[in-house]
Amino acid sequence: MPLATVSTTQVVHLHPGDNVCIAIRNLAKAAEITAGGHVVRLTGDVRMGHKIALTAIPKGGRVFRYGQTIGFATEAIAPGDWVHTHNLEAGAFSREYEYATDVPPDPTPLEGRSFLGYRRADGRAGTRNYLAIISNVNCSASVSKYVAQRFDHELLKQFPNVDGVLPLTHKAGCGLQFGGEDHQQLNRVLAGFAKHPNVGGYLLIGLGCETASMPYLVDHSGLVQINGVGRKPPPVLSMQDCGGTTKTIEAAHQHILKMLPVINDVRRVPIPASEIVLGLNCGGSDGNSGITANPALGVASDLLVAAGGATVLAETSEVYGAEHLLMRRSRTPDIGRKLAERIRWWERYAAMFGVELNNNPSPGNKDGGLTTIYEKSLGAVAKAGSTALSGVYLYGEPITSKGFVFMDSPGFDPVSVTGLVASGCNVVCFTTGRGSCFGCKPTPSIKIATNTPMYERMIDDMDINAGVILDGASVDEVGWQIFETILAVASGQKTKSELHGVGEEEFAPWSIGPTL
Repeated sequence: MPLATVSTTQVVHLHPGDNVCIAIRNLAKAAEITAGGHVVRLTGDVRMGHKIALTAIPKGGRVFRYGQTIGFATEAIAPGDWVHTHNLEAGAFSREYEYATDVPPDPTPLEGRSFLGYRRADGRAGTRNYLAIISNVNCSASVSKYVAQRFDHELLKQFPNVDGVLPLTHKAGCGLQFGGEDHQQLNRVLAGFAKHPNVGGYLLIGLGCETASMPYLVDHSGLVQINGVGRKPPPVLSMQDCGGTTKTIEAAHQHILKMLPVINDVRRVPIPASEIVLGLNCGGSDGNSGITANPALGVASDLLVAAGGATVLAETSEVYGAEHLLMRRSRTPDIGRKLAERIRWWERYAAMFGVELNNNPSPGNKDGGLTTIYEKSLGAVAKAGSTALSGVYLYGEPITSKGFVFMDSPGFDPVSVTGLVASGCNVVCFTTGRGSCFGCKPTPSIKIATNTPMYERMIDDMDINAGVILDGASVDEVGWQIFETILAVASGQKTKSELHGVGEEEFAPWSIGPTL
């Protein structure tokens, strides 16, 4: 999404129909700004990322950003006023759902791009090479962690092609309806990580009496280990069958000692960029997210689609208010209707607990300039670029389509990205304005800052500074930088979160049902 007008170095006006502009610097009371053909004087101080009224807006009047409604004035707003939570609310309004009415043409193919990755025996492409210890229930979580701790950095020096021994633990796995929606969703996630192309091998550890039983997981998910001689069942350990904590740890230790040489016996080879599945996520957003990092990531998304790859947008509760734009670019009406069904599910789900989807933005988002969920969502969908919506998937459902697709998930970052990785994303791009320090093993997470002050303050955690767009760099230029970084990271370049070792605690499967 290129900037429509940057009339001064103080503000940006995104669309001719907008009656607000966005401060790209901290501005003082009485400062005069020019934007969208209007000259106004500020009635008070306005911080970077926050909105300024360009015209008089009556009480109940619509406020427009990106050419779309982001909310309604709760009081009369004068030109030059700061527009935020004190005078703007989301309100309720209908959005006309039209399916496949504005399908963009396919992009010009981008040929010849590749990365150095791991070609798995089943044909898929990995960007990392982990050994995973997967707990099917919280009761085996400690044992899984104790096993992983035995394989510290010094021991793993013997296996330079193994990125780590990764314990995947969580708080669920029992107290749920056997075979129910929550059980099936947990199975999708656990199986998605077991089968993930960034996982060279895995070990399953359970307690033995849990509802989310290990035999059910293995049988219903078709879990097998594939090697050069064929398929075999994965190693499964039950703490009750092994004889408790200590004996299970020792048994797992012996299994892993046998697995590590096999997992280490791989080499990176050239693989077409078409085999990258890119997860698109944002966290700690601010008023600049929809101006800099998100539209730049949208350019990178378009480039990857042009190269034949797949990009996956998620966070359904953070496209709420912008979903109608995605439905119009759905490749078929059925794809658009499937997204509409997920939106209606979320409305029912939120109402069931007496909460509002506009509870999002968070306090931090609001401090950064975002006021309503509609405003946040309209900026968030910019990550998806401009190509056709080619599929809609359930949480953790394997991605089988090429091009831009959508996966249903909450907006909470660890839960959302856990679903993206379970669906098969082998690289993640994560935009942030407030400064999210996020990782998501076994998939590398590239963090993209929306503004330069935060990037410089948190440079040890940020990989790319999209804030340069506010200083005159083009969205396309930063988009290309992101695309090239995706290929470099897919080839083994470490992200900041990987250098810190972040990414184990962020494994957080989404639990949607009651705890019984």
